[in-house]
Amino acid sequence: MHAPVRAALKSIVGSAHYRDSDGDLVPFSRDATPLFSARPEAVVFPADTGEVSAILSLATRHGVPVIARGAGTNLCAATVALRGGIVMALTRLNRILEVAPAELLARVQPGVTSSALADAATDHDLLWAPDPGSRTAATIGGTIATNAGGLRGLKYGVTRDYVLGLEAVLPTGEVLRTGGRLHKDVAGYDLTRLLTGSEGTLAVVTEATLALRPAPQTSGTGVAYFSDLAAAGRAVTAIISSGVLPATLEFLDRSCIEAVEAFAGLGLRLDAGALLLFGDDGEPDAVTQALARMSDACAAQGALEITRAAHIAEAEALLAARRCALPALSRLGALTILEDATVPRPRIAEMVERIEVIADHCGVTIATFGHAGDGNLHPTCVVGSPDDTDALAHAEQAFKEIFNAAIELGGTITGEHGVGAAKLPYLPAQLGSDQIALLRRVKNAFDPAGILNPGKLGS
Repeated sequence: MHAPVRAALKSIVGSAHYRDSDGDLVPFSRDATPLFSARPEAVVFPADTGEVSAILSLATRHGVPVIARGAGTNLCAATVALRGGIVMALTRLNRILEVAPAELLARVQPGVTSSALADAATDHDLLWAPDPGSRTAATIGGTIATNAGGLRGLKYGVTRDYVLGLEAVLPTGEVLRTGGRLHKDVAGYDLTRLLTGSEGTLAVVTEATLALRPAPQTSGTGVAYFSDLAAAGRAVTAIISSGVLPATLEFLDRSCIEAVEAFAGLGLRLDAGALLLFGDDGEPDAVTQALARMSDACAAQGALEITRAAHIAEAEALLAARRCALPALSRLGALTILEDATVPRPRIAEMVERIEVIADHCGVTIATFGHAGDGNLHPTCVVGSPDDTDALAHAEQAFKEIFNAAIELGGTITGEHGVGAAKLPYLPAQLGSDQIALLRRVKNAFDPAGILNPGKLGS
């Protein structure tokens, strides 16, 4: 970046919102993904769509990479500036512009956090359904960029199911509006869905129109313990086959149960090989019936114990067991590498067994938890030291084999974390050369100069 580019950036956003000193750049050299780090040459904090447009136009003219970033909570190195350039932090665009109960929608800027939108929806007896694990920090722009999922994905879907329209800025500086306030609109190619999950490689989102749902009247939660994960997997199949579509259906393997109990002291059974957390929401009678059917399905598959939360506080404690799986595992080593892969639901137990075999022959420690209802697994490798190159090489080999196993079982290398830089080497194995070539043509149509998040999708 030459001096005139730096001067122009300061002019666009103001000196107070421009950073290029070493100390200021370090926090933006990485996101929540371990082992990936690259320092940008400058960080800018635009205040509105006009400033975003001016920055992108400037960058295109000078061939400078731009990486759009929210809170940096993603787990695929999607916001690491692999080729230097400008990190565009969108955290100042943090206003909830509108909540429209009559239309079941909200309009927000990309820097609004998922939890802030959820709270605003709750104030109107509405529900913002996407529920990523980092929801208190994760921004809407980031959840759209990675098409984030979460604990409610089975019943409510993922982020793309709630994006009605976008305001986005192309690399040329042109402002594009896709979709809008309509829940039904099939005019033209669905650019809204194309941009959702594109990980900042096609355009920069500056506003989103999002669908909300009526808030459920009540909810209920239970937990079932099993001797092994195969039995828990059979219970998942039985629950879905019974006609119930749970709002929550999560699992922890034995290693996760032990780590969570040591971390949070929730009174979990340590003699169990697997824990299945189940729950539903809606009208009180329907929730009661659904919980009974799920309990019966677990019992029929040999559950060691089944308990239901008697009140909201107890339900929250059970959900905390699932949400604290990652921090609990992080206490076991200096470096924790969390990945995700998804397989068809009936093959969850088989996939977990494959993970255990892979971990054993690669000589690494891997614990697995995840979203049992939609087959999304989170194998998590714990390494004693980030400087242990042999251990890191073994972990890399293990994850390569895990991703290959997921593909072999009819699954995907990522169900919700995204591709970013971390999964890019494995993408051709899933998509094949023809689809990879098509991705590159799509990327070139939006970004012929190749400035948006280079080294990621479509590169």
